[in-house]
Amino acid sequence: MKLSRPVSWFLLAFGVWSWVIWVTFIKNLFKDVSGLAFDDAGDPTAYLWVHLTLAVVSFVLGTVVGWIGLRGVRALRQTS
Repeated sequence: MKLSRPVSWFLLAFGVWSWVIWVTFIKNLFKDVSGLAFDDAGDPTAYLWVHLTLAVVSFVLGTVVGWIGLRGVRALRQTS
């Protein structure tokens, strides 16, 4: 299947965007001062584990989607 130029660039941008957003979120999650991510003893809470899992899944999906977009962009450049 051949992807169009706009779709390829959109997928690539989505993959990059996903990494930027979730890396920022994870940094902020570990700097949490509200007590949601870590309890008073400094142990991780369920909130941290759930959001860490969401971030890992998003990293994987963002990587796959971005990789598909990158392949589409490269294929378009080879045919141009």
